[in-house]
Amino acid sequence: MTATVPRTAPSAVTHEVTNQPPPLTGHDVADDPVLIEGVRREGAEWYLDDLHRIGRLAGSEETQRWAEEANRYEPVLRTHDRYGHRVDEVDFHPSYHSLMDVAVSEGLAGSAWADPRPGAHVARAAGFMVWSSTEAGHGCPVSMTYAVVPALRRSPELAALYEPLLTSRVYDPGLRAPGGKRGLLAGMGMTEKQGGTDVRSNTTTAEEQPDGTWRLRGHKWFTSAPMNDLFLVLAQAPGGLSCFLVPRVLPDGSRNTFRIQRLKDKLGNRSNASSEPEFDDTVAWLVGDEGKGVRTIIDMVTMTRLDCVLGSASGTRAALAQAAHHARHRSVFGARLVEQPLMRNVLADLGLESEAATALALRLAGAADRAQRGDAGERAFLRLATAVGKYWVCKRQPAAVAEALECLGGNGYDEASGLPRLYRDAPLNGIWEGSGNVNALDLLRALAREPESLEAFGAEIEAALGADRRLDDAWRELRAELVLTEDAQLRARRVVERAALVLQGSLLVRHAPTAVADAFCASRLAGDRGLAFGTLPPGTDFAALLDRLPRQA
Repeated sequence: MTATVPRTAPSAVTHEVTNQPPPLTGHDVADDPVLIEGVRREGAEWYLDDLHRIGRLAGSEETQRWAEEANRYEPVLRTHDRYGHRVDEVDFHPSYHSLMDVAVSEGLAGSAWADPRPGAHVARAAGFMVWSSTEAGHGCPVSMTYAVVPALRRSPELAALYEPLLTSRVYDPGLRAPGGKRGLLAGMGMTEKQGGTDVRSNTTTAEEQPDGTWRLRGHKWFTSAPMNDLFLVLAQAPGGLSCFLVPRVLPDGSRNTFRIQRLKDKLGNRSNASSEPEFDDTVAWLVGDEGKGVRTIIDMVTMTRLDCVLGSASGTRAALAQAAHHARHRSVFGARLVEQPLMRNVLADLGLESEAATALALRLAGAADRAQRGDAGERAFLRLATAVGKYWVCKRQPAAVAEALECLGGNGYDEASGLPRLYRDAPLNGIWEGSGNVNALDLLRALAREPESLEAFGAEIEAALGADRRLDDAWRELRAELVLTEDAQLRARRVVERAALVLQGSLLVRHAPTAVADAFCASRLAGDRGLAFGTLPPGTDFAALLDRLPRQA
């Protein structure tokens, strides 16, 4: 006979879910004391109501679904229509358009250039940080549209024609004549396959026409957002490397030659299409002076570098918010993770990294705002500090996101958590608009060619001198390094790293709670820590540091 084994309990109890944190939705992403204090400090307190409104939208379940879908259903290239006509279009998932619509309508693209209020660029920076923390890829066309305006102003006639549409708050996708649209987006085409960063080796050529336009012929290697309306492109003119405006659609409504050879298969940034376009008798207009292309387009690159710092600070903060949320709700060994001493050390250390990044990012935004309003000192400070911030904040993001992911363990390694996407996106800002070496060398160029930038940088740090001996000592050592020319390139990374830490230390000593500034100076300037996160020394005021974490619980 076959024995029957009685069932003692329903099998469903094996699937009872306990000790899992609730979804991190329905919260205000802007509910972050570090961010709010920085916005006030840099002159955009008037924007806080709007920032919180954007923050609530960014934290909504709907926006998180848009972010996931925009990356899961990636852009698709259509080179030809069904009849064989060349169309060179890229199709995006509707969720991508939803993200873009919010970004543009909230003024995160070019609108700050049309806003006369002091702090307008700080407000835009804060909004960009909050909104892009949910999905970073669509921030690329938003950032390039913001950045194109100062470069385009080198040709007043072109600026008068296009700037009102670049600063519009209307998202109007689709390839149509620019003058017939309610809003425009911009991009840039700089690098080529044979040169990359060395844009002076570009082989794309430009030939002037009797009507004053130019014709371009060549191939670009990494041009993002190819469905944008306008592009600044570098090409070799008879007078040297020059900058040109290339519209996708010409004023008469006909398509300009912009053949998209393929889309890049990237590590991250999957929602954003990056392409290799070919120009063949492509119509263009000269921007700035012939032969001064790098000088012209660097106005755009400077602003996109600022957005790289903002984006990396945002991505670091987003990963920290996930880690803190998990630790506040997950229990292990009889206590919540956030109460465990070692996890407290990790979260506090990540919080320090994030606070320093956010403070520096918003300080750069404030400098950009005041520089645009004629402050020469802020313009000089920005020249050096942008390279410093771009190097260090972007360099630190991958390590910080990886540590935050580890706080969730296997839950963080699962795509559903969103952290794998944050991790894939993390290296991007360190590469785009100049890799680490490029920005380290940019620091050396600024020191050699623009001594006023070092003077302004020093004045910013010296505003905190006398408050912390460790900061005083670090600045004295750094100042000697900055003026030393022997083996300058070999030392460049060490110097720019130290410059970033000293600048961050100065900002925190002046503006952060004492516990935060003390922990930063001890661990980052005096070196009282290990090489990984979570190695702050005993005696650190962990409670005060943890109180500064995002409050999105």
